[in-house]
Formats: sequence, C-alpha cells, structure tokens
Amino acid sequence: MTRTYDLLLKGGTVVNQDGRGVRDVGVCGGRIVAIGALDESVAGEVINVRGLHVLPGVIDTQVHFREPGPTHKEDLESGSRAAVMGGVTGVFEMPNTNPSTTDVAALEDKLKRAGDRMWCDHAFYAGASAQNVELLPEMERVPGCCGIKVFMGSSTGSLLVHDDATLARVLGAITRRAAFHCEDEERLIAREGERVSGNPASHPLWRDALSAFKATERLVNLARKARKRVHVLHVTTGREMEFLAQNKDIATVEATPQHLTLAAPDAYNELGTFAQMNPPIRGEDERAVLMRAVQAGIVDVIGSDHAPHTREEKAKSYPASPSGMPGVQTLVPVMLDHVNRGRLTLERFVDLTSHGAHRIFGIAGKGRIAAGYDADFTIVDMKARHTMNDNWSQSRCGWTPFHGRILQGWPVGTIIRGRPVMWEGELQGRARGRPMRFWEAL
Repeated sequence: MTRTYDLLLKGGTVVNQDGRGVRDVGVCGGRIVAIGALDESVAGEVINVRGLHVLPGVIDTQVHFREPGPTHKEDLESGSRAAVMGGVTGVFEMPNTNPSTTDVAALEDKLKRAGDRMWCDHAFYAGASAQNVELLPEMERVPGCCGIKVFMGSSTGSLLVHDDATLARVLGAITRRAAFHCEDEERLIAREGERVSGNPASHPLWRDALSAFKATERLVNLARKARKRVHVLHVTTGREMEFLAQNKDIATVEATPQHLTLAAPDAYNELGTFAQMNPPIRGEDERAVLMRAVQAGIVDVIGSDHAPHTREEKAKSYPASPSGMPGVQTLVPVMLDHVNRGRLTLERFVDLTSHGAHRIFGIAGKGRIAAGYDADFTIVDMKARHTMNDNWSQSRCGWTPFHGRILQGWPVGTIIRGRPVMWEGELQGRARGRPMRFWEAL
C-alpha cells in the first residue's frame, strides 16, 4: 500500500532505540510516523541521506543568548542561528540576562521575544534568588520553562544563592529538577588573592577544584534532605564525578565540550583570556577523568555553556577579562571528532545530546527517533573533515576557541518538526522555532 508523507528521509543510517541501521524515516504533520524500508511511498519532499547518519535532534541544555541585555554579544536570533548551523535543534537558555529572569513577566517576555525570531525550538530557565523563592513554583510551570537555575558561585546581578539556608528554601519550594552552577562562593572570596594580574593561567588556581567539590557536596546533601532532584552543570573535577557517581538517584551531571577537549596549561598558553570560563579549564589529568566519566555513564548530558563575549572584551587584561566562550555551534563537530577518535561511540553521543535531555528534564515529544515524536533530526557526515574557522561562526562574538583545529564529523542538516532549517551550510526558510513542552508543565 502506497503511503504519502510530507517529508521522507531516504537511505540514511538511523541511530535510535533500535540500534544503528540503514532506514527510511517518514514524517507527517511535523512528527515521525514511520521508520523502516519505505520504498512504496511518495512524499511532498524527499531528501536523499545515503552515506549520512540521521541522529535525533541535538538539544543543547545550557546556552546564554544575552537577551534582554548586552545584545552586542548575542541575541536570541543570532544565538539560535548559530545553533541550527551547528546541527542543534533545541536549546535551554539561561536566566542571567539584564534584567534577570526572576519573575513570570520576565519569563514570558523572553518567550514573546523568541516568537518568529529563534531558528530552533527553545526553553528558558527561571533564575532563583534570595528574593523570589515564593515565585518559583509558579515560574517552573510556565509553558516553555525548562526549570529553575541556581548560581552558587558569583554571577550576574542578584542571581547568587550561596548560603545553605536559602538553598534549602529554594529546594523546598520547587518540584521539578533544578540546575546548579556549583562553586563555593565563600572559598572564591577567600582565594581572590590567588589571581595573578595579567595571567589567566591563574584562573583555575583561584577557582580551584575544591571550590567546585565543596559546592557540589553541599548541594547534594541539601537535596537529599529535601528529597529533591538536582542537575549539576559543567562538572570539571574527578572528585566531583566520583562523588556524583554515588548519588545518581537524585543528581544528574553535565559536562561541556570545552572541558572535555581543552586543558591547562596549553589552553591558556595558546588562547590566553579567551580560554577563561567558570568553572575553569583545568589540567590534563582532570580532563582525562572527565572523559572517563563520559565513558562510564556518569555524565548524563553535554551542554555547551555557550557564553559569548566580544573579542575586545575578552582581550582585556586578566582578571578584568570576562569569563565565558561560545560553544553552541561547535558542540556537534567537536564531540563527533571525539567519536571518530574512539573516545565514545555514536550511540553514546546520541545519549548525551538527545536522549539524556529528554530523560532528565521530561521533554515531551523530543529526544528520540520514534513514531509519534517531533521530527527533529541532526544529520551528520561522519567522514567529513574540516578546519574549524572563526569565519564559520554565526554568533555575534565572531570567534571560537577551536579555531584552526581539524575536526572529523560535521553537521550536514538540521531538521526541526519536519522542516529543514539548515542544509549543507545554508539556512533554509525563516525562523520558526517554538517553545518546548515538558511533561511536568503540560
């Protein structure tokens, strides 16, 4: 029987819950409706993906797109354009904008700004502070909110919750899994003297491994008392990974491509302040432990922590230079290069960038290639080798810490809800991203 589809992907190697194999994928109404040998079919659009891998749409669960606020660095349109150019179909955007996303009006303002401007699907974090704890239960149920974000170490404006009493109040107020930046503020203040003027290599000496571990340990102990789920962002130390491995019942773990790829002292010798981020790029021993944690399954998701600043800002002398680097557009090729180098399998990459976000945050209809799910696909050429170049960047900051690296494994197409938005390095159509839906906020 001949069946008609809106979109038919023909002959690609599909990676999903059924393993890895050459299959066709049929799409109707923006959703996947059939997977298999669909030879007796017709479609409004047929895309030949033979020789390519069809992956579930990559979801970057930590980006800073700067809007509202310092949009000279980035805004929702430019950041989401960078995302789809890099094969990313959805993003979770952070609340440390200006003003911070600390009430329902600010959250709804972001959702409104995103309409017809963001190229990818999206969700926004609500920010916790000492002043808005009573608002958190309402905010975490706003459609398009991915949860609550808490900064335990220094950040922008009032988004700092560093004492146990306030952390306990936040955990007591919420029901969904909240995400935490874990650095111990008291230790950071006490160690400010470790910063060496003009020497960004002193950044990980100031924001040392113990400051990260202390905050993570405090968080997990408080979460266990409150019987709440937590997500620890951008983990950078082996001691944290060992501890979190013993607490997987309540704590999930994120790692970034930067921390899995760059290491001190080379990163600071080569990039200077452009390698500065929080938590810092640490030594090779720590980087190697992070990769082993990926391989062991301790890490649940990969997030880019895309945090762009202009070249002029990053070129300031340390410590006046801001922390953060772009990453949403480079997440896929950097991690696929690790796949090609044998450090993780393609199936594990899919688990980290699609299945993981779906599983831990309860995203409705995304994160899998399965019938009934949104037709979100990241289509990649695992054989393609390109030299990463600043000129490829769609971010307003216009640079990448991976400039000059030869990477194997490259995004060819980004398809969102059955609509191609990037193909072979060219944008398709117009920006039509939508808010993601979550089981706990339907």
